[in-house]
Amino acid sequence: MTASFSLRKKRKLKSEINVVPYIDVMLVLLIIFMVTAPLLNLGVDIDLPKSNARSVETKKDPIVVSVDAEGGYTLKLQDSGKESVSAAQLVEKVGAIVRSNPEVAVFVAGDGKANYEKVYEAMVLLQTAGVAKVGLMSKPAEGR
Repeated sequence: MTASFSLRKKRKLKSEINVVPYIDVMLVLLIIFMVTAPLLNLGVDIDLPKSNARSVETKKDPIVVSVDAEGGYTLKLQDSGKESVSAAQLVEKVGAIVRSNPEVAVFVAGDGKANYEKVYEAMVLLQTAGVAKVGLMSKPAEGR
């Protein structure tokens, strides 16, 4: 028993934590993140419109493509009323107008209950028709 008692006296317990290795690891990680952060480009380059939240002023009435809650398309041309159209008719009619007047304004008005996919498909159809810029319509928020 005396041998085990003498070993306990020679080996004293340390009650402090050596934090130097943790600081070294933290600094290395900080440098790695500082170097890699500018290299990460996760976004998509888009051309956002510059606006002061005023209504759009055009010389002529715009073309408005409405997407209802069921996913159907309604086309309102510049000089005529609204008419229900299929996807093929939408591409054909809007394409003819855009070829004759490339500066015409085209807007998509999606119902609040419409599936986002249907609104996106309308934008793809307009792109197929040759429309360079498509605007999304909304109502101003109440109480502002």
